Amino acid sequence: MSNYPLLSLAIWIPIGAGLLVLMTGGDRNAPLARMLALAGAVAGFLVTVPLWLGFDVSQGGMQFVELANWIPRFNINYHLGVDGISMLFVVLNAFITIIVVAAGWEVIQNKVAQYMAAFLIMSGLMNGIFSSLDGILFYVFFEASLIPLYLIIGVWGGANRVYAAFKFFLYTLFGSLLFLLALMYLFFQSGGSFSILDWHKLPIELTPQIWVFLAFLIAFAVKVPMWPVHTWLPDAHVEAPTGGSIVLAAIGLKLGAYGFLRFSLPIAPDASQELAGFIIVLSLIAVVYIGFVALIQADMKKLVAYSSIAHMGFVTLGFFMFSALAIEGALVQMISHGFVSGAMFFCIGVMYDRVHSRQIADYGGVVNTMPKFAALFMLFTMANAGLPATSGFVGEFMVILAAVEFNFWVAVLAASSLIMGAAYSLWMYKRVIFGAVANKHVEELTDINGREFAILAVLAICTLWMGLYPQVFTEVMHASVNDLLRHVAVSKIH
Repeated sequence: MSNYPLLSLAIWIPIGAGLLVLMTGGDRNAPLARMLALAGAVAGFLVTVPLWLGFDVSQGGMQFVELANWIPRFNINYHLGVDGISMLFVVLNAFITIIVVAAGWEVIQNKVAQYMAAFLIMSGLMNGIFSSLDGILFYVFFEASLIPLYLIIGVWGGANRVYAAFKFFLYTLFGSLLFLLALMYLFFQSGGSFSILDWHKLPIELTPQIWVFLAFLIAFAVKVPMWPVHTWLPDAHVEAPTGGSIVLAAIGLKLGAYGFLRFSLPIAPDASQELAGFIIVLSLIAVVYIGFVALIQADMKKLVAYSSIAHMGFVTLGFFMFSALAIEGALVQMISHGFVSGAMFFCIGVMYDRVHSRQIADYGGVVNTMPKFAALFMLFTMANAGLPATSGFVGEFMVILAAVEFNFWVAVLAASSLIMGAAYSLWMYKRVIFGAVANKHVEELTDINGREFAILAVLAICTLWMGLYPQVFTEVMHASVNDLLRHVAVSKIH
């Protein structure tokens, strides 16, 4: 299978399908646009399956590599490849694209072709981010992926959609400009190479490493988002349509975390170790403080948005403890968060489509009118709280276990998130789902239809599969994580 350009197909099939969907024109052709979008999403996912099936788990280096000249004058290449860290995110992204196309099937009635096309094009661009091995190619995909999400929030979002979209764009653009400066510095340091793998070998002194690390940190911290540059996320989630929230949580937040592993740790290993304490403090603030912030939210979407920040705090905490268990736990947490947060936002979208409110106070007794929905929503709420046997438990448990070896008090603070997660998740569920029917709107609710049930059932299977048998995921990343740690452990200064 490695003879086929699978990564190029994973990038360009969704983008091509998106452009084809755009050509269907106005809403009179909406059924055709939907069918083409679904076909494009499924095709985009199918070409990623051989990446997983054909992946050699014993190798830590890049696989399925593609290399072609792009702009020879500046030594910029179309250079693609995946290792055990990035391959899983290409597959996850393609899978989530099918979910968001299906999620907007009936809900989106205006500008249907443009809506579907935006998600397909963004899917291809994000696959480009996860598989780029050239710095400029990575940057082009990194920046271009902002545009579809900006349009999705700004065109199909809620009442304050323009404000939320503009805030999202400004925050991420500011971080990206510093990232570009760091790329230019590395280009000149390497003697005119934009190869990310070449940059991994650069002997850079500690002070320049720290400046490069800080430039990367600002760019990637905004994307994660880490405290205190997290304030754009709740606004973006609340205003985004359901599909936008799913992609933003399941894939968008992973781009920053992935950047730490592809750029910050291998290019600036000494600075990473020097500043690890600072990152761990920021991560623990996200885990503990943001958990309390989530607890007081009255809006369901805002609550899940803040819970995402807390969960991503676990990810950055795991990265900077420099142990295989911690980094693998953080990666498992990223994939699990893709399933669980995507499902949580879809569940909230299901209720919003019927009642047109996200306020917890407007619900109560939903189990009486939507029993099938209540059962599935409970599974995802438990996974969000980190219940054993769900995917939400595995990553957090691995990171906490690594934290016990690293520092007992770091482990205590990290473990508090399991209590906070249970508190805000289960309290929301209790107020929305249990009790007597609260009002006329709840009384008139209809249970999930076949399409909604299928989406939630697939996400439920993924959540339980990862919770019960995580080895399928961890064995893929093991060799690459060990290679990364060996690289970070060798000082570039001495």
